[in-house]
Amino acid sequence: MTVKQTADPLGIPLRNHGVSRRSTAAGRPDYEVNGNMKRLAFLFIPAALLIGCASTNLPPSEAPPQETPNVNEPAGTPDTSTLTPTEQLQVGAQEAVRALRDKDMDRLAALVHPQKGVRFSPYGHVRAEQDGDRVFTAEQVKTLLQDQTVYLWGYYDGSGEPIEMTFADYYEKFVYDQDFANAPKVAVDHIIGQGNTLINLAEVYPDARFVEYHFPGTSQYSGMDWKSLRLVFEQVDGKWYLVGIVHDQWTI
Repeated sequence: MTVKQTADPLGIPLRNHGVSRRSTAAGRPDYEVNGNMKRLAFLFIPAALLIGCASTNLPPSEAPPQETPNVNEPAGTPDTSTLTPTEQLQVGAQEAVRALRDKDMDRLAALVHPQKGVRFSPYGHVRAEQDGDRVFTAEQVKTLLQDQTVYLWGYYDGSGEPIEMTFADYYEKFVYDQDFANAPKVAVDHIIGQGNTLINLAEVYPDARFVEYHFPGTSQYSGMDWKSLRLVFEQVDGKWYLVGIVHDQWTI
């Protein structure tokens, strides 16, 4: 026999909650969910699932930021101690020719030989005698572009007239008269451009190595308008220092 109750032991009406209780064979109360409760359950379950999904799938604007590597960061200056002597020479020459291009005399001075200084030669034949091509110390190099002194740099090929000018003028005619930093031909310890002048680098700089930056001549002038810049280096305690800046061109 089933006994219906209108309130549970706590005095709460069961029908108001949509729940009825019946006694089982063992005498224990057995609650069953009626039709109203079932319908409510079907409404609540999908809503709970939607809320749970929304909490784990944030919109892009609220998602935690992710770190990405900066691909535009420079690789940095290579450690020249890991390079071969020839590679170190090339790095030093590149630094020097760029300093000349940029007229950065402080940067150039840092490469100049600490004892011998650097000699400027207008042609391939280096005049190493006492009153020969001009030699400047690293400290003097720093201010050469501002120096208003008119120096004797040598003698013009062909006419024999003296080359007398300030360094700023000499620079324009006998140092960087071509964009040598972007020369189409570059060689290490090899002469590219040669005219009738005797090139005596090996005699003047027996312990040196050099890098030549070369612009070939044009067909308009039968190739005779070529230009070269040779940067001569000597090694001190494993480091290459600039001892000569030799400009060269076709000579008679």
